[in-house]
Amino acid sequence: MDPQGVRIAVTDEAIEKIKGMIVAGTCVPAIGCPRSELAAEPGLSRNSLREAVRALSLIRLLDVRQGDGTYVTSLDPHLLLEALSFVVDFHRDDTVLEFLAVRRILEPAAAVAAATLISERELDALSEQLDRLGPEPSVEALVAADPDFHRGIARGSGNPVLCSLLEGLSGPTTRARVRRGLAQEDTVGRTLREHRAILAALRDRDAEAARSWATVHIASVEQWLRSTL
Repeated sequence: MDPQGVRIAVTDEAIEKIKGMIVAGTCVPAIGCPRSELAAEPGLSRNSLREAVRALSLIRLLDVRQGDGTYVTSLDPHLLLEALSFVVDFHRDDTVLEFLAVRRILEPAAAVAAATLISERELDALSEQLDRLGPEPSVEALVAADPDFHRGIARGSGNPVLCSLLEGLSGPTTRARVRRGLAQEDTVGRTLREHRAILAALRDRDAEAARSWATVHIASVEQWLRSTL
């Protein structure tokens, strides 16, 4: 194995050691992670340990506090998935379809869960969001408000990991939704009708109807984009 490969392998081993300590409870949120204990592990150098800590801090698993120590973060799903949000923002037009395909799987799942768990107060908030847009909003206003509508449904699912995943995936599809709104006739009206239909299904606690409308809603953008690429 070349020197670079050896370096990566040793760093990976250090990462696995730290992960093992977190799972075992040796390192827990708000408790310092004892580097001295890790450094005593056979085959782990200070350099490999330092690189492992740097890598895990980049994905928000560890928090390195200058002059204080290294701590495990809260391990909150939203915090940990920020790295995903950052990476997926660097997308090309031809990969937007892949993001939409994943949203077409996850959005209906969130709608199904929300049909059971979302509160009346949350449903009223979604309804107010749509009312504020009015009957004929601009494409830009609709696209700007769209994430809040889908975020409300995802939160209503009661699954913070699902909510965070959808939050990270919504950004790369924004440009496609704007392009579609400007190019395709009645996109704004169709989108509002689909939003209203999803909301009505949630109010009726009809999980299958919510699933169907959420699928149609995401698939319509995906189908349009496929036809234009």
